[in-house]
This record gives sequence, C-alpha cells and structure tokens, in this order.
Amino acid sequence: MSTIPGSATGDLLSGQHPSGASIAPLAEGAVVLGGFARAAAAELVAAVAAVAARAPFRHMLTPRGYRMSAAMTNCGSTGWVTDRRGYRYDARDPESGRPWPPMASSFRRLASAAAAAAGYEGFAPDSCLINRYEPGARLSLHQDKDEGCFSAPIVSVSLGLPAIFLFGGLRRSDRPRRVRLASGDVAVWGGAARLAFHGVEPLAEGEDELTGRCRINLTFRKAL
Repeated sequence: MSTIPGSATGDLLSGQHPSGASIAPLAEGAVVLGGFARAAAAELVAAVAAVAARAPFRHMLTPRGYRMSAAMTNCGSTGWVTDRRGYRYDARDPESGRPWPPMASSFRRLASAAAAAAGYEGFAPDSCLINRYEPGARLSLHQDKDEGCFSAPIVSVSLGLPAIFLFGGLRRSDRPRRVRLASGDVAVWGGAARLAFHGVEPLAEGEDELTGRCRINLTFRKAL
C-alpha cells in the first residue's frame, strides 16, 4: 500500500500490526492494513475459484440498464445484486435460483481478524461480494448503504493486480483520497466513515502470478 504523490493523503503510515502489516489511516474510523492478507492470498484465490465454479462471475446491470464494469459473484447467507428492479441483497443467485455458495472459513477468519486489527472486534460477515476487475474496469464513487446493519464495518481485501482506491467523505462532492492497493492489502472502514463514498480508478494493464490479468476484490459486509 502506498499513497499517490500529490494526493490528499500525504504520509499516512502510522504504525504496524503484530502480523507485520502496516496500519495507515484513511479517515476517522477507516484504515488500510498493508499486506495483511498477503500470506493467505493463494488460499483466498483458490476459494474464489471454488465460489465461481458454482456461481459464475457475471456483469450485472444497474437499474438504469448500464452494464457494470467489473464482473461479480457472491458467497455467504446473502449476496448483493443489481438489475432493473434495483440494488438489493438476495439469498439466492438470480441466474440459477440456488442459494449462493457458503462463505469459506478462510474468508471468515481473515475478515474477522482484519476488522479486529482495525478496532472492530466481533465482526461476523454474512455476505461477501467478489468483484473481478480486468484492465480498464472501474468502480464509480458510491456508498455501501443497502445493508440492514450500519454498525458493522466494511472489510475490503485486494488480491492480484494493484489498483488505485478512492476514499472520500460523506458527500459525493468531497475530494477522495487516492491510495494504491497492492495484493494482500485490506481496507476497513466503519463508525464515522461507514457511509463514506469510495471507488476504484480504471485498472491498469498488468499480469499477476496468482490472478493473471485481473484484480480480485473481496468485500465483506454484515448485510442482514
């Protein structure tokens, strides 16, 4: 994890977790744990492949009919979906009608440990949205506000190609910080930052030994 020269972040590095991960604040209630998931990356990527074998990645449509840039799938008790009917959580994959694949124990352990490292003890996610970004894919600034629980944090794990993460304020017009996330970096936000706008700049071309020509992002939430 590193800041972008000339961005609003300045020097964010403020400490180190016992795991060896750097702890860099983004805002009140929000941090990036640099390298926190690096040792588990191969196990996590294998678990993603197992999910995708049962619930394949797809480019969902927004309520206005636009095709989302990143391909998505889910695991856990419920999954985030979007289509002409709107943004929502659904216990079943709308393409197959079957429940989403269960969340791997490796996912739960990592999400809980990362949340605790960021000061959010007892985080028990029930949903994991998995995004696959290929070069050129992006995610516009948005808030995670479809969940039924805003007291729990968001835990976002980066795997594969690096990306520029945008983290703003509670208004879309607030200037976002620009932070380079490498494979194994984990962003956690909650509390005062729980509804902060955030996004991802278009992914640059590249090749990663674990994920190939893409970036995988795991977003853990307490949705229900």
